Amino acid sequence: MAWNRDERQSVAAESAPLTGGAAVLGKNVTVRGEIHSNEDLTIDGDVEGSVEVVDHRLTLGPNSRLKVSQVKAQDVVVFGSLTGKVEAADKVHIRKDASLIGDIRTSGIVIEDGAYFRGGIDITRKNDSA
Repeated sequence: MAWNRDERQSVAAESAPLTGGAAVLGKNVTVRGEIHSNEDLTIDGDVEGSVEVVDHRLTLGPNSRLKVSQVKAQDVVVFGSLTGKVEAADKVHIRKDASLIGDIRTSGIVIEDGAYFRGGIDITRKNDSA
């Protein structure tokens, strides 16, 4: 998938670290198992298992394909494909051309025109635990 200039800028802006450093798994990386990160994480490859990025942002690039039991993060930004349960303390962003199939628990959600979503949404208050 070729990215145009606006998409590259959007991914770069969404991938900007909330705090501290950031880790990246490129489009040619495949992971099977659990991922735990104590810094912002960008995934543009394939993941099967679970992803936990508590107190940080998880960004799924346009080439990402995740089939997970669960994703936990402060914020989740989806440009690619995600199948599984999502828990985000702050917000879930499903960007144009992205796909998310699964149940979401979060205090805020953005689903852009052109995005695909199938599942349930549980909106929580900020002081509730996600």
